[in-house]
This record gives sequence, structure tokens and C-alpha cells, in this order.
Amino acid sequence: MIPKNISILGCGWLGLPLALDLISKGSTVKGSTTTASKISEFQAQGITAFLLKLSEASEEMYKDFLLDSEVVIINFPPKRIPNIIEIYQQQIQSILPYISSTQKVIFVSSTSVYQNTNDEVTETIEIQPEKESGRAVAIVEQLLQKELRERLTIIRLCGLIGYDRLPGRFLANKKEVQNGDAPINVIHRDDCIGLINAVIEKDAWGEIINGCADHHPLRKDFYTLAANKIKLTPPTFVKQKNIAYKIISNTKSKKLLEYTYIHPDPLKLI
Repeated sequence: MIPKNISILGCGWLGLPLALDLISKGSTVKGSTTTASKISEFQAQGITAFLLKLSEASEEMYKDFLLDSEVVIINFPPKRIPNIIEIYQQQIQSILPYISSTQKVIFVSSTSVYQNTNDEVTETIEIQPEKESGRAVAIVEQLLQKELRERLTIIRLCGLIGYDRLPGRFLANKKEVQNGDAPINVIHRDDCIGLINAVIEKDAWGEIINGCADHHPLRKDFYTLAANKIKLTPPTFVKQKNIAYKIISNTKSKKLLEYTYIHPDPLKLI
């Protein structure tokens, strides 16, 4: 059963259609943005809109945004700026004191927290992020787990694709791209929304869950086909003996949530 009241912190490319989907199921949704021009757009679509900039918002704003919501969805990535780790922590810490002891929280995380293992990766691995953005996300995961414990579920999403996010543009015209023979890990926006809904409907709290399409085509096959489909120059790839990769397992999401992926094969999305 979808809760009556939900707050979504970050109504962007994923958060906005998620909000509209939840509204269609009967929820009242509060959604935040940092862009003033989006407020009227959100309101016209039935979202109770908040212009909310973390670390700058007033106590009253935080309280109003979270008031009466049974579920809070934290859905914004760290910005790739200097001091990314420190700033992302500060942003999350600014809202934590206002989340009540009865509210459940979903943190939309990223598989960037995983290191390359040249093998399948499950939620049980000890994470060792290799990039600064991944380290920022991992530290925030730990912060939220410490504060929220069994009221928190973390969904680690792979590379996001779908609709206006066309993968053919990502590597078009690039030369000598690395890791062409590495398997890719992507997920369509429809499945991101489906997984979040499934967590809420199944009352699956206190979990870490990967979100990723079933199939993992090779990087060179996927991005070459994607570029050709939109009539852009496909990338060229370096021939390598040693490649670095990880294969994100979605087995837990399918078993625990009884979830069937809407878009299991990335090649069929192109």
C-alpha cells in the first residue's frame, strides 16, 4: 500500500516523474527544487512544491517540507565540485534533525560506491569507492545508516538511461575509449520508479538494494549501437588485454521485492 503522504527531496530527472507516479496512485506528494521557476510547474502538476536549498533553509521550511509524511525520499546526487564530500555531508546533515522517529527514508544512492572487481558485485561486498563522487555517496550512506538504522533503505542505482537521456550522446565522436570489452551496468528510469514503489509497497526497510538491468552488454556494442541509432559518430575503442569492470547483481531486488524489470535488456532500449 502506497502511503498517503510522501516527501521527495530532489524533484529532477528522476524525482519529478516519481512524484507524478505516486500522485497517480493516490499519494499527496511534497517535492523540493532549488530552481524558483519550477515551483509553478510542480504546483500545476499536483505537487506541493518547496524551494528548498539544503544548508540554507530555515527550521520552519524543513519542518513544513517533512510534516505528516510517512516516507521521505532523498534523491539528489553530490555535485562534482571541490570539497564534494564535505558539502554533500553538510547537505544531508542539515535535514536529518527534522526527520521524525516514525518516518521511513529511502536514499537513492549509486553503484559508484562499488570498486571494480572484474566479477559480479552484490550488496554484501565491503565497498571501496574509487572516485571522489563515490566516496561522497558512501560516507552519506554510512551517516544515514547510523542515524536511521532500520527505518532506512538504500537503493543503489546503476547508470541512468531512458527518455531524453540518450546513451548515444555519451561517447559519440570520442576516440580511443577505454574498456570497450567491459560489461555495462545501466537502469531505465521506469525501473528506478518501479523499485522505489516496490520498496514502499513491500515495506522493505533496513535494506541495501541494487538497481540494474538484467543484461550487461559490452560497452563497445552498447555505445556503438546507441550512437548509430541517433545518427552520431560512434566512439572508437582501444584494444586492451586488461580491462576493469564490475557486474552489478540485481538478484536481491528481484527476490526480496518480487520485482520484474520492465526493461531487462539495454540493447532493446536503443
